Amino acid sequence: MLALEPTPLGAHRPGAARADLREIDGRTVAYAEVDGLRPGGSGAAEADTVGRALELAEQLGCPVVVKIVSVAIDPQAAGLDGLVAWGRVARRAVRLSGVVPLLVVVNGPVHGGLALILGLADHVVMTRSATAYLNGPGPVRRVTGVSVTPEELGSATIHATRSNVATMIAEDDDDADLAVAELLAHLPDNYLAPALVPPSTDPADRRSSVAARTVPDGAKQSYDVRHVLADVFDHDSLLEVNADHAPNLVCAYARLGGISVAIVANQPFVRAGTLDIAASCKGARHVRCADALGLPLITFVDTPGYEPGRDLEWRGMIRHGAKLVHAYASATVPRIAVIIRKAYGGAYIVMDSRTMGNDLVLAWPTAQIAVMGAAGAVAILNRRELAAADDPELARVALESAYEERYCTPEIAAEHGLVDAVIDPADTRRHLVAGVRRLANKRPHIPPRAHDNGPL
Repeated sequence: MLALEPTPLGAHRPGAARADLREIDGRTVAYAEVDGLRPGGSGAAEADTVGRALELAEQLGCPVVVKIVSVAIDPQAAGLDGLVAWGRVARRAVRLSGVVPLLVVVNGPVHGGLALILGLADHVVMTRSATAYLNGPGPVRRVTGVSVTPEELGSATIHATRSNVATMIAEDDDDADLAVAELLAHLPDNYLAPALVPPSTDPADRRSSVAARTVPDGAKQSYDVRHVLADVFDHDSLLEVNADHAPNLVCAYARLGGISVAIVANQPFVRAGTLDIAASCKGARHVRCADALGLPLITFVDTPGYEPGRDLEWRGMIRHGAKLVHAYASATVPRIAVIIRKAYGGAYIVMDSRTMGNDLVLAWPTAQIAVMGAAGAVAILNRRELAAADDPELARVALESAYEERYCTPEIAAEHGLVDAVIDPADTRRHLVAGVRRLANKRPHIPPRAHDNGPL
């Protein structure tokens, strides 16, 4: 349960911005609260409050929790001083990125340039009454001629489904506190500290029988991968994040034998688990956050490839798809992949394949690893044979079956060193727990450089 107990750092008047140290489930966090609805708006004093919390987090190596309500800087009361002060806050937040977790709670309006602080946070929790945008309905109407309400422009639902700003939606302020506590329970205090390992009563060698039964025999049948995850990981530990955005990819936190891990999984229940721009960006963000804070990455693979489409290509599928490639290839934490069924082409590569630097690749007997699926391959390779056949449909089925047996089995991938073991699906949990424990002391070498130049 959540227990917030403030340790004031200085006197503050009711309704004013304040910063202090608080306890959340026995852990110290640097806490700041900004009420930009009061007279004067979100000026220098409010910015300095958030800056104070960030300074404390840097000194103590503890997470930061910021609750913010803001209707932008008051040009008369705050002036340039407010802009300068919030610029300093942004710079300090960037300096702490990947050092300590930064969580932001929005329980009202956050409008104008200050909304950018949400984009710098590791996780954002928005209540149902929250709205956030850079330009409000007035400027939108004047420039574009389109009339929108604040809710249509930047409600919690919009940011959870479309923009991917909101990690979770809370019903109210108390529910937001619980969401923050749930997130922090999976995250370490800082990048040098391990995440908490609470005692686990879930046996490490428990068979994943529900997970094994969940996946249908037919490669074209769908299923909800979350049922697989819930059974493989410690009971009641699965916490999905950004669930309503790009649901064709599941991102979550969970525990394995008490150890906190981050999860990326294709979702066959939504558009067959294909990857698109939104899913690639969502997955890349989750992978980078986990890697920055030292959480092992567990990837579940079942995708036929990238979703085709002219608009997707025009919008930059290559560049955005490369974000997930870059995130995985640069990750230095322990990385384990489980190939459940389909792992085709470029999507196979990007979902943390062996050649991307993965530490352990496990495959179920149902895994199909190939350049492309049997249907597409036969249509290309055997088009003349199909055209000349007396019964094209019967010939197609036979050719596809032969292709799968020859090219798509996990044993073939294992022979090429791309799969470490073909396992009984019911033993998935046991293999993952053992793998995470054995990889705990992984210490990769990182070449010296200023920074990478990822496909932003």
